[in-house]
Amino acid sequence: MPHQLGRSRVSVSPLGLGAASIGNLYRAVPDDRAAATVEAAWQAGIRYFDTAPHYGLGLSERRLGQALSAHPRAEYVLSTKVGRILVDNPLGAAANDLANGFDVPADRRREWDFSAAGVRRSIEDSLRRLGTDRIDVVLIHDPEESPDAGRAVREAYPALHELRAQGVIGAVGVGSKDTAVLTRFAAETEVDALMVAGRYTLLEQPALDDLLPVCTARGISMINVGVFNSGLLAVDWPDETRPYEYGTVPAEILARAQAIALTCRRHGVSLPQAALAFATAHPCVASVVVGAGRPENITRSAELFDRPVPGGLWAELVGEGLLRPDAPVPEGSAPVTPSR
Repeated sequence: MPHQLGRSRVSVSPLGLGAASIGNLYRAVPDDRAAATVEAAWQAGIRYFDTAPHYGLGLSERRLGQALSAHPRAEYVLSTKVGRILVDNPLGAAANDLANGFDVPADRRREWDFSAAGVRRSIEDSLRRLGTDRIDVVLIHDPEESPDAGRAVREAYPALHELRAQGVIGAVGVGSKDTAVLTRFAAETEVDALMVAGRYTLLEQPALDDLLPVCTARGISMINVGVFNSGLLAVDWPDETRPYEYGTVPAEILARAQAIALTCRRHGVSLPQAALAFATAHPCVASVVVGAGRPENITRSAELFDRPVPGGLWAELVGEGLLRPDAPVPEGSAPVTPSR
């Protein structure tokens, strides 16, 4: 059942597809595989799709828009982001954008721009790349990384607020991994949703300390992304080859992830299954968005998302000090006797 974003009229599917991977995040993805990944998400019942100009210097938006053009526009929700304007970069045409994480030609470059004019230009450019007549949700992207982060509050948000009031966009939000920045927006603006990256997962729940209490009090929805902690929780048994925070996993973090995996195993649950189930449980969470660059990966995530998790797992994780006792857990999970 779709979940409403804050007080907006936009409702999103409980599971969404993040389109960074089809923008060639870290490695090139062929056009046909990108299209097949979006179609696999659609066949799995996903109706919320998130992208950004940053992802592959516009490649993600172009591919996502083309793939979704096969489906009725009224049947899905689309979000993209503002804050980085793409401009021509002829001197980089022979180079690669891997320094920024994307395996695409660097024939364009990003410029930070949180001005009202920059926001409107970014939306117009995204509409063109996506090949659509509207964007349902617009998110201010990574404001903490900008040299002038305050401008996102002073100028970008008011511009989006006005566009929402005019009916040009349906909902307004912010996407970041910095809970302090998100908490400021939650307290000082009338955002509908906040996209929280890697700060409310089975491994770590720092968003409980500052952000989620404000979201609860103000009726702001959370779009939970990065729930596998950059891939560490995406496999049944995490090891030192798995990334964490897009880098090498520290020994103490790996030990904690492995301890969680062992507990999951005793309850007949895979680590990614438990990670997805936990990520949905807080009342503020409207959607969990997962990335995929292959159709089989999003199909697997959708299958795991629908599997119930034994209720005893959460109690054992809390008892072992592996899960905060104040973290909400899924309701209605069937109890099961742990294997010995």
